[in-house]
Amino acid sequence: MPILQVTLSGSSDAAQARAIAATLSGLSARILRKDEKLTSVAVTFLPADQWFVAGESLAEAGLASFWLDIAVVDGTNTKDEKAAFIAATFAAMAQALGPLHPESYVLVREVKADAYGYGGRTQESRYVEKTLKAAA
Repeated sequence: MPILQVTLSGSSDAAQARAIAATLSGLSARILRKDEKLTSVAVTFLPADQWFVAGESLAEAGLASFWLDIAVVDGTNTKDEKAAFIAATFAAMAQALGPLHPESYVLVREVKADAYGYGGRTQESRYVEKTLKAAA
C-alpha cells in the first residue's frame, strides 16, 4: 500500500503522468513486492525553468529531472530491493523523460507500521489481524 509522490520537470501532461504512474506502480510491485491494487501515485509537474541545480535551471542545462518519494512500512524491504528499485526507477525515468540531470532523486521512506495506514486503519492493525487469523 505504498504512496508514491513524484515531481517531474516540464509542462503538465496527463498522458505522461498516467504512463509514469503505471511504470512506478509496476516497479514497486515487481521489485518491492507491493500490491498494485493498493498503490497510489500522485504526479506533479514543475516547469524546467523553475527547477534549479547548482544555480542553473534545468531549462538552461537542457536536462530533465524528477523527485520521487515512496512511503513503505519499515522493515518490509531489504537494502538490495531498495537499491534495485532506485536504479530501475532512474533508468525508467531516463527512458520516459529523456536525458536526466544526475541530481534526480528517489527516496524510499520507511515508516513505522503503527504510524502509517489507509482507510482509517494502521498497517500494524492489519498485521495483527492477519497474524491472529493465521494462528486460529
